[in-house]
Amino acid sequence: MNEELLRISEDLVKRASVEGFNESAALSISTRRTMLKVANSEPSVIQHWNSLSVIIYLAKDKRIIIMEFYPRDESEIYKSMADLLKVAAKIMESPLYAPLPEPIEVKPLDGLVDKEIVERLEEPSALAEVAIEAAHRENIDSMAGTIDLWYREKALSTSSGASLYEDSTGFQTYLRAFAEPSGSGQWSTCSTRLDLRSIEETALTAAKYAVESRYREKVEVGRYDVIMSPMVFGNLLELTMHMASAFNVLMGLSMFMNKKPGDKVASDKLRVFDEPRNTELPRATSFDDEGVPTYNKAVIDGGIFKTLLHNSKTASKMSATTTGNAGWISPAPWNITVNRGDYSLDEMISEVKRGILVTNNWYTRLQNYVEGVFSTVSRDAVFLIENGKISKSIEKIRIADRLPSILNNIEALGKNVYNIMWWEVTIPSKLPYILIKDVNVTKPTL
Repeated sequence: MNEELLRISEDLVKRASVEGFNESAALSISTRRTMLKVANSEPSVIQHWNSLSVIIYLAKDKRIIIMEFYPRDESEIYKSMADLLKVAAKIMESPLYAPLPEPIEVKPLDGLVDKEIVERLEEPSALAEVAIEAAHRENIDSMAGTIDLWYREKALSTSSGASLYEDSTGFQTYLRAFAEPSGSGQWSTCSTRLDLRSIEETALTAAKYAVESRYREKVEVGRYDVIMSPMVFGNLLELTMHMASAFNVLMGLSMFMNKKPGDKVASDKLRVFDEPRNTELPRATSFDDEGVPTYNKAVIDGGIFKTLLHNSKTASKMSATTTGNAGWISPAPWNITVNRGDYSLDEMISEVKRGILVTNNWYTRLQNYVEGVFSTVSRDAVFLIENGKISKSIEKIRIADRLPSILNNIEALGKNVYNIMWWEVTIPSKLPYILIKDVNVTKPTL
């Protein structure tokens, strides 16, 4: 245990009491991180970071202040704390105020630290060599991407009596391959433990899609059955899970505003979980930002809405119980998982008479949160499916539809699941390919 990190948090909570705050919490996070960038099939840049961030929660007469610091020393925070008390009386009382929860015994998670990741932080170049060699087994022209490794420690102290420490490792990689004249493919993976095979498979998948999409043709707009890769469905599911945050429901930013547990919100084939205690995925943790023990939970189970995600404040406001998903402001999912199905990708394709396989996407935007109206643009390989077979690679498309329709029109799920994490899927997710009926496809530009 890093006793110094826990001491920082505990001292800040004591100081907050001396300064006159009724309640306080301090979360100190120390991170060692290395990012290896690949460009033109060569390792290009290795960047190293050592950082300390301190996030402080302060409450005075139901008025809440939250600040984040990257301090050179603790005296900077102490001075700011004294200054903040002077303005606390001018702040409106929080309509979501609730006392910090009393400590509950937290069962630690085993297996969150991988020694190999810690060792590779100094020199990760061999990982790039694995990816580059694998990608060039296919007839590509070049590849690019990043391999990101980290060792992270966090220490939480609260005025209600919590004093907790946890350390963990993680890695994520996303790799993009290019094949002339216009082929490109991308894939991603992540874990708490370094897995050379998963890096190799990520590179191979990206390269395979690049080669298969090198010659692209136009496609008519209209309604299609769409197979979404884990990259694509992971992006849309992350939006969905953020809408399951009770805070977003209270703020009017959720399609679950008019739903309650027990309502049908998706195909009965779909099961979606928040799994903070899944030690394979990089945001695994035994406690949330309020010191509440985490637990795995279904959010959608057999198409039925099961629960909103709560911290103590949203739970108090909505007469519910915290789900261990704090966020001092907004509760959020830790890791997202989806159940396996019965189909291989080839079997899923064989079920489609007229459809599209979308392997990657970006520029996802919500036009109406309550109705879940969104659009997203394909990136990299896209394929037309005709009579149960991929017939050709096609140019970019835009999916413009409603999230409730996407969830309710799920027809089949793949039996293989993939760990996904990159800039369009920021919450680690483990999920399969998914076939969705009757999706609206338009031109990529308006």
